[in-house]
Amino acid sequence: MDQEILWLSWSGLHTTPWKLIGLTGAALFGVRWLVQFMASKRAGRPVIPRLFWYMSLCGSLMALSYFLFSSKQDAVGVVQNLLPAFTAAYSLYLDIRHHRSIGTSALAKPASSPSEDDHFC
Repeated sequence: MDQEILWLSWSGLHTTPWKLIGLTGAALFGVRWLVQFMASKRAGRPVIPRLFWYMSLCGSLMALSYFLFSSKQDAVGVVQNLLPAFTAAYSLYLDIRHHRSIGTSALAKPASSPSEDDHFC
């Protein structure tokens, strides 16, 4: 995985599969803010959609794997991506648990009283 991808040599950059994984993770981690911006704009208030947490978790894990398993082996990159991975995983867990509880409590509610969060499920 540390061998250069020859068909990308035209770019002038030494690109390996691990570097592609790391770059993809960094891109996911950055683009998640665009997802959050679009969801907030649509809602007219600050909103963090579940996709934001999935992108955070995947981006962090991909970048973390690059710093752990490539020839880079950079402790700064590991630390930089370890905490966001745990935070994203926990936030995703809370989001899923919250929406499940809304679903079970919605069964007990009368149909005429929708929850404030129902339209974000």
